[in-house]
Amino acid sequence: MDYILSSCSTADLTEEHFKKRNINYICFHYTLDGKEYLDDLGKSIPFSKFYELMASGSEIKTSQVNSDEFYNYFKRFLEEGKDILHLTLSNGISGVINSANIAADMLRDEFPNRKIYIVDSLGASSGYGLFMDHLADLRDSGMSIDDLYQYALDNRLRLNHWFFSTDLTFYVKGGRISKAAGWFGTALKICPLLNMDDKGRLIPRYKCIGKRMVIKRIVDKMIECADKGLDYDGKCYISEAGCMEDAMAVKKSVEATFKHLNGEVEINSVGTTIGAHTGPGTVALFFFGKKREN
Repeated sequence: MDYILSSCSTADLTEEHFKKRNINYICFHYTLDGKEYLDDLGKSIPFSKFYELMASGSEIKTSQVNSDEFYNYFKRFLEEGKDILHLTLSNGISGVINSANIAADMLRDEFPNRKIYIVDSLGASSGYGLFMDHLADLRDSGMSIDDLYQYALDNRLRLNHWFFSTDLTFYVKGGRISKAAGWFGTALKICPLLNMDDKGRLIPRYKCIGKRMVIKRIVDKMIECADKGLDYDGKCYISEAGCMEDAMAVKKSVEATFKHLNGEVEINSVGTTIGAHTGPGTVALFFFGKKREN
């Protein structure tokens, strides 16, 4: 192909998946107890260890890709004669698209004959990854970069994101809920169910009591929102943060409910950038469906 398809590491696919689909990626960063790491898909620190350290009280901070990093990353593709279509983590939760645009503007002056398209995915984690995987299908079918760019803009809100958490600790720590609400929520075993809106922001939608209820509710939302309802025949991804048992329960329920899925439900880990804010105990479900609204 005469162009490359690219994302940030926050699409939360495995390195093998990125390579198999020929999707390039650039890494976010995080610091763990003062030491800096790349958000490199669990290579520096395995995800299981990362969430254990979070739960034990380690101090974690994240940082986005800066414009100099984007400049050097993009330039090597342009020097190879390739155009670029890069999708960023949602601007609703990160300002990384600004860094990408600064670098792209600089490089357009240096490479006036090359195309550099930057798109806000309005997505996160493996939902963002599922959309990248779909774009790779269209690229492989022969779609041009111009048509794929327009397709991404027109269809990014069709990727539905639903999240729940069984641990409110990091919602309190991050200031998303008060300490009092966190205490009562934990005592009552409340599992908040959130989704991503049309601006790419995570919005609390329901307060479910216990895992059984929240798992039922998240699958009910897929029935309600997925393309063709119960006849949904697309792919479905799940991502989990140190709670594989809960993710497997969602997978089992989805596969029992939707008989025409395109392959098994794929489970990935919530990466270190997203996971540093949601904390362990998070499960997310992603599928194509109705366009997201506020």
